[in-house]
Amino acid sequence: MLIRVINPNTTRSMTEKIGVSARRVAAPGTRIVAVNPDSGPVSIESHFDEAISAVGVAEEVRKGEREGADAYVIACFGDPGLLAARELTRAPVIGIAEAAFHLATMIATRFSVVTTLGRTGIIAEHLLQSYGFAHHCRRVRAAEIPVLDLEDDGACALDRIVAECRRAKAEDGIGAIVLGCGGMADLADEIREAVGLPIVEGVTAAVKLAETLASLRLGTSKHGDLAFPPAKRFTGQFEHLSAQPGS
Repeated sequence: MLIRVINPNTTRSMTEKIGVSARRVAAPGTRIVAVNPDSGPVSIESHFDEAISAVGVAEEVRKGEREGADAYVIACFGDPGLLAARELTRAPVIGIAEAAFHLATMIATRFSVVTTLGRTGIIAEHLLQSYGFAHHCRRVRAAEIPVLDLEDDGACALDRIVAECRRAKAEDGIGAIVLGCGGMADLADEIREAVGLPIVEGVTAAVKLAETLASLRLGTSKHGDLAFPPAKRFTGQFEHLSAQPGS
């Protein structure tokens, strides 16, 4: 089985870290290919960043289709371009936020999210509403860490995340914590040991869900709104997108 794990930002060191975490939980026989777009934001911390990065996600799915990927993971907690990516393939496409929310509800009746910045926490709240998990989530908390600090100042970032998780445990009346950033993929074990609660990390959750769907031969439905995009002409810098899968 081939799973293409897409880091929607362009920071290669984060992509490599995400790939290591994905391979650590992958089943024997599953091959993980961790990639990122060539163009786009170095980190994703706004609606604008997500909009730009969604094009890169779509490009990486198109590459994966040529390489025969069995499933895809979008390794950013905003799940940018998730539905567009699903339109481009019959394979399952899993966003790490959606995956983490699902798994958290299976091990606890209430959870909190600990993410990087307050503004991305608001985006996570929107996702909780749209995915139908808002009533399970007690609070979205921000450690107020720029995403790239997870790469450049890892020890300090870890301390701040652990402190926020401990506050969540003490104050929120929860049974589990969801980590709200793909760049935290390598920190889950240390946070779990320090906090003493189940810690749900989205990259690893999404990999296991992708494996499950692919092994059950449950691919993205091509009936309805996730059918392949209708053939049409694109212009300018997007002209190469005119030839869509299924057209």
